[in-house]
Amino acid sequence: MGKIYVEGAKIYAYHGCFKEETLIGTNFIVDIELDVDLSAAAKSDSLADTVNYQTVFQLVNQEMQTPSKLLEHVADRCITALFDEFETINEINFKVSKLNPPLGGHIDAVSVRLIRER
Repeated sequence: MGKIYVEGAKIYAYHGCFKEETLIGTNFIVDIELDVDLSAAAKSDSLADTVNYQTVFQLVNQEMQTPSKLLEHVADRCITALFDEFETINEINFKVSKLNPPLGGHIDAVSVRLIRER
């Protein structure tokens, strides 16, 4: 077993419960931890034997472009897309953070973390 990390992916999107959030949008940071059997890739040095980081980012970016009210919903959609694409992923630890949320004061970010096993 092993872990693949995609960390600090900055994506501009339009999630939130306030109308302004869905019109103006903001930056989000996504951190992903994937539990994967990496033994074949470690021996073969072949991209075909592992989870392609570029595809991970593209799938997450695509899901982030569909507006949602809740970060929980966004995270669940991203996890589902990753499980659907990669049969070798056993578990996903997915964190999405909204930067500078409009909560009436200075807050760097609010975040949701979902962990799901296949």
